[in-house]
Amino acid sequence: MLQIQRGVLKNVGVIVLIVIVVTCIFQYNLPPPPRICGLPGGPAITAQRVKLRDGRYLAYKETGVPKESSKFKIIFVHGFGSYRHHVAVAANLPLEVVEELGLYIVSFDRPGYGESDPDPKRNVKSFALDIEELADQLKLGNRFYLIGYSMGGQTVWGSLRYIPHRLAGAALLAPVVNYWWSGFPDNLCNEAFQKQPIEDQWAQRVVHYFPWLTYWWNTQKLFPGSSVAAGKAVLSQQDNEIKLKRKRGNNHREQVKQQGEFESLHRDMMIGFGSWEFSPVNLTNPFGSIQGSVHLWQGNEDTLVPVTLQRYIAQRLPWIKYHEVAGAGHLFPYAEGMPEAILRSLLVDENTNK
Repeated sequence: MLQIQRGVLKNVGVIVLIVIVVTCIFQYNLPPPPRICGLPGGPAITAQRVKLRDGRYLAYKETGVPKESSKFKIIFVHGFGSYRHHVAVAANLPLEVVEELGLYIVSFDRPGYGESDPDPKRNVKSFALDIEELADQLKLGNRFYLIGYSMGGQTVWGSLRYIPHRLAGAALLAPVVNYWWSGFPDNLCNEAFQKQPIEDQWAQRVVHYFPWLTYWWNTQKLFPGSSVAAGKAVLSQQDNEIKLKRKRGNNHREQVKQQGEFESLHRDMMIGFGSWEFSPVNLTNPFGSIQGSVHLWQGNEDTLVPVTLQRYIAQRLPWIKYHEVAGAGHLFPYAEGMPEAILRSLLVDENTNK
């Protein structure tokens, strides 16, 4: 009888210990509230902003020729750990090219970044609808061009799925791949996943299977979190050269995460590597009989996004125009001459062939 009681007490003790550990993790996992721009204690508002249907604000920046006289209206979507001032397709772009092509480019802070309000309910579809509303409020017309870089490329996939009727064309620049998208061959996907640093493999597993642990995983000190979120990712030689040049003229970095890392970086990861309602690998041509094209650009030495999976997407979706840049890493859109090449391919070449 005494042994039974001891056994029961032992089991109860284990259960209590587990409850305590889980409770501690859950409490530690709770991220601090975001510092909303314009509210007491929050950062100041310095950008132009539009108010969306649910009361949130999106901060944006306009570059190029005046909207009213432009030939092409483009919305640019920034990548992970970035914001409206980092417009890859406008970097090193000569003024004469901007004027020749008649480019109007609007970039904006994705929710939680810079001066755009966080969106706790954000998902792939809602973000595509945010872009549609931004275009409407800025009066960009019935159709516009969309370009997304890195994690911003996932937003382009979402827009091709949910608002294709609003797009005149789209470009994905080194778009981040979700390894849980259906349609990838298991062996190809596993091989690409295993080439990532161990800490990034675990970080993506956590945000996919246990999204409620995302903040804890990337802030605890027991195990290394995401190397990309920590700014310690291993880059290619070309990337390191480009990164060094960009640092010299970057005066806005402190604003990127000023509302909190959870609503910017961590929520980005939760959506990017979470469960999607659709898989880009299985998309059909979103334009059909309507004029429009999709371009996918990828560097073959990208250490963050596997070129093998981008090649497979291009093979699986023959309506995509695939451009592989030899010797290029993840930051290739910032390389000399690349913005002009990307824009001319999307805008001039396509319209010339119509």
